[in-house]
Amino acid sequence: MTAIKICGVKDPEIYELLATLKVNWVGLVFYESSPRFISIDQVRQLPDYYNEGISRVGLFVKPTLDEVKRVLETVRLDILQLYTTPEIARTIREIFDVPVWLAKGIKERSDLPKTCSIDGLVIEAPPNHSDSRPGGNGRTFDWQLTSAWNAPKPWLLAGGLTPENVVQAIQQSGAKAVDVSSGVERRKGEKDPTLIRQFIQNIRTIDFNQS
Repeated sequence: MTAIKICGVKDPEIYELLATLKVNWVGLVFYESSPRFISIDQVRQLPDYYNEGISRVGLFVKPTLDEVKRVLETVRLDILQLYTTPEIARTIREIFDVPVWLAKGIKERSDLPKTCSIDGLVIEAPPNHSDSRPGGNGRTFDWQLTSAWNAPKPWLLAGGLTPENVVQAIQQSGAKAVDVSSGVERRKGEKDPTLIRQFIQNIRTIDFNQS
């Protein structure tokens, strides 16, 4: 079955819905410039479905060690998703002993990593010069670039995914895991239950047909 991450969750009601729908990962954005930013106090208000098999992914952009430490000392995170250099990602992995995913923007096949010293990769389109955020900009890339990629670690397909295009994205990219944020929002930063259900249902349909 295709693994699913819903990123940028802030509301307890949406968190509960994702537990009901049995997604694999819930993404929490610790980047204040994002409309999906969640504070530590807000995270404390979220239900904890650790025993339900749902992992929490904390997203950080160019974080300092102190920033990561402060969050990890306060709330449970199972994985760190980082927008930073591979060297810093590896250092954070070694210091905090928490699995790390490194976000990587690609334009062409040569951009795809051939080696990886952390636990996983999130593959998406790179930001444009006009973008204020390194990710979550709702932009796709040529999914066929990853179709024959010999990935060094498990990876997620991200960037511009929606209920309408996720089946095509999976078929063309060969992805075994997907990551969606703005594609299941009707208003920026606010997750929509109907779009979430449609997104997951479309993925499960292709999973069933391929089984």
